[in-house]
Amino acid sequence: MTRPSAYLDHAATTPMLPEAIEAMTAQLKRVGNASSLHAAGRQVRRVVEESRETIAAALGARPSEVVFTSGGTEADNLAIKGLYWARRPRKRVLISSVEHHAALDPAHWLAESQGAEVELLEVDEHGRVHPETLRAAIERDPGDVAMISVMWANNEVGTVQPVHVLAAIAHDHGIPFHTDAVQAVGQLPVSFSGSGADALTLTGHKIGGPMGAGALLLARGLTPVSVQHGGGQERDVRSGTLDAPAIAGLAAAVSTAVREQEALERRLVALRDELIQRVRDAVPDVVLNGDPVDRLPGNAHFSFPGCEGDALLMLLDAKGVECSTGSACSAGVAQPSHVLLAMGADAAAARGSLRFTLGHTSTREDVDRLIEVLPAAVERARRAGLG
Repeated sequence: MTRPSAYLDHAATTPMLPEAIEAMTAQLKRVGNASSLHAAGRQVRRVVEESRETIAAALGARPSEVVFTSGGTEADNLAIKGLYWARRPRKRVLISSVEHHAALDPAHWLAESQGAEVELLEVDEHGRVHPETLRAAIERDPGDVAMISVMWANNEVGTVQPVHVLAAIAHDHGIPFHTDAVQAVGQLPVSFSGSGADALTLTGHKIGGPMGAGALLLARGLTPVSVQHGGGQERDVRSGTLDAPAIAGLAAAVSTAVREQEALERRLVALRDELIQRVRDAVPDVVLNGDPVDRLPGNAHFSFPGCEGDALLMLLDAKGVECSTGSACSAGVAQPSHVLLAMGADAAAARGSLRFTLGHTSTREDVDRLIEVLPAAVERARRAGLG
């Protein structure tokens, strides 16, 4: 008899949508480079430009503001490095302390090798950047701030940031504002023009599209220095031969995810709240991390006292429950989550955390399976920790 399993790691990657598979597969039959001038090239270029228009329409942007990338990491690097270089000699980079490493690491690299002064914006116990925190940081020396980056929603604990307010504060001082919206698109209403952001990152594989395809929405008039040079594609901001099949799949995923976002949000909020309550019932001393209300619809992030997150993850995996730890692993040694540490958690709590994330294929049976195996896994992890 096949053991029931539960995939609870949609924030890492989510299964492709049928619409994205169909769109991508149709383009795999074609030959042609979107930069070529002959008929085959023009046909592929039409696919790329129609995809650009689809994404722009879904996310409240102009087609000219959609710059295709290989995914979220490249888009974050392009925004943070490129805007910093474009605004030199300004040196200050303001970035939240709970960003994904795809944003934090480029900022730290700028500090280590390019003379940037990186300032990590503090967050509260829920992982939120307060507007007054950003305002105070800017006003220490507004003329020297090159750019600001604050994610739309946190990938670990799910807390949603007040992006619209933060972007408005940045604009009051004429400073470009970037937001990593990788986790937000498809789960929350996202409008590029409505947000006030100058640059916005998204990626395909978080919303039912293919891996290796993403975009940076980049406001007109804003020209970051290119991170990679070559053929001058994508406004001469991001050179490289365009992957038309992946771009077609990305556009189909964005269109479908945005169209179905409201219905998915309602369904996931109900399922997530049920998961949270049942985990609390099964493990009474568990701690829910992140904002209890203003969080991603599919996110439930817990600290399990007395457990190592990596050990608990593997025990659950052995029983067919797939989730993520809140810890980053370096050279085989578990490190406390920088997000939880920034929120004020101690190292033990930061190491003993797990993230359960829901998506478009999630069902109540996934939650049932988690609750069936969780108490025994926690008990065993705690015994291992004492031993």
